[in-house]
Amino acid sequence: MSNPIYSLQVDLPASGVDRSYPIIIGHGLLADGERFTELLGDAPVVLVSNDTVAPLYLPRVRNALGKTRKVTEVILPDGEDQKHLMSADHIWQQALKDHHERRSIFIALGGGVIGDLTGYAAACFLRGVDFIQLPTTLLAQVDSSVGGKTAVNHPLGKNMIGAFHQPKAVLIDLDSLLTLPDREFAAGIAETIKYGCIWDSDFFNWLVQHSDALRGRSNDVLAEAVQRSCAIKAGVVSQDEREGGLRAILNFGHTFAHAIEQTMGYGAWLHGEAVACGMVMAAKISAARDQLSGETVAQLEQFLASFDLPVEPPTEMSPEGFLEVMAGDKKVDRGKIRYILLQSLGEACLVDDVTIEEIAQAME
Repeated sequence: MSNPIYSLQVDLPASGVDRSYPIIIGHGLLADGERFTELLGDAPVVLVSNDTVAPLYLPRVRNALGKTRKVTEVILPDGEDQKHLMSADHIWQQALKDHHERRSIFIALGGGVIGDLTGYAAACFLRGVDFIQLPTTLLAQVDSSVGGKTAVNHPLGKNMIGAFHQPKAVLIDLDSLLTLPDREFAAGIAETIKYGCIWDSDFFNWLVQHSDALRGRSNDVLAEAVQRSCAIKAGVVSQDEREGGLRAILNFGHTFAHAIEQTMGYGAWLHGEAVACGMVMAAKISAARDQLSGETVAQLEQFLASFDLPVEPPTEMSPEGFLEVMAGDKKVDRGKIRYILLQSLGEACLVDDVTIEEIAQAME
C-alpha cells in the first residue's frame, strides 16, 4: 500500500452509523490495489469516467480493482454540458443491466462533472449506495470531491437537481495533475484561493507568494495547497453538512459564476473560470462597502490573471442580465438573492441587499 503524503478525516454528525470518511492525498493511489481492497472488500463496482480521463487512468484503476471483482464500466462524453439527467440515467441503466445490488459501490474517476454525476447516481440508485471519489482535476481535488454535494444541471439553473450524499472516501492522486491541461489546472487554482479569501488570510498570502511554484506545478507546493484547501473544506462541512449556515461561505463568487455559466452555455466557461470572475466581482463589492482593502482586491485580480483566468465578466452580460438569471438560483431565500461577500480577508459574510448599482460598479 502506498504511503500518503497527507491523510485527513471529514467528521460528520453520527446518525446511527459513523459517516465520517478519509481524504487521502498522495502519489500512485489510482493503482493502489491494497487500498482499494481495504475500502471495498469484495463489493461489486460501477466505475464511471469520461472519454478524456478513461484512456489515461481507467486501465490502472481497473487493474487495481482486481480480476475477480465484478466491475461495470460506464464511459460518458466529457464536458459540463453532459452533466444532466440523461447521463445519470445512462449510469443507472448500466448498473441495472448488470444486476448491481445495494452493496455495490460506485466509483467516480474524473473531474467535478463525473464526481457530481456519479455521486447523484449513487444517491438515487436503490435509494442510496456508497461511492468513492477519485478526482483527477485540481478543481475536483480541492473542492467538489469533498463535502457530499451531488447534482446535475438543468436548462433553468446549475446544480438544481441533486442530493447531499457523502462519499465513502476521497483518494487524491497528485500524479493525475501531470496530464491536466493548463486551462483546467488554472480553473482549480481559482477554487484554491477561494479558501484563503473566506477562511484563512495566511493561506491567501501563501498562495500569492508561491504563485510561480504553483504555475510550475511544484510537487511539494501543490501537495500543500491541496491539503490546506481540503482541510478548510472538511472543517466547514463537519460543522454544517447541509448548508444550513456556515457552509454557505463556500459559495463565495459562485452566485455570479453560476449566472455566467448558465448565460454563456454550460461548458463555454469552465466552472473555475466563472468562479474567478465571480470572486473578483464579490471582492469589489466588499471593497466598495469598506470591508476590504483595494490592495487585497488588486492582489486577487493579479493572482488570478497570472493564471490567465478571467477577472472581468463577459461583455454579453449586463447588471440586469445577472439579476434575471440569479433570481432563479437555488440559494435564493424568500425571493432575495443571497451573496457571499468578504467582511475582511479570511472572513466571509452572507448578505441579501446587493443593489443593481453595486453589481454595475463591480462589472467595470
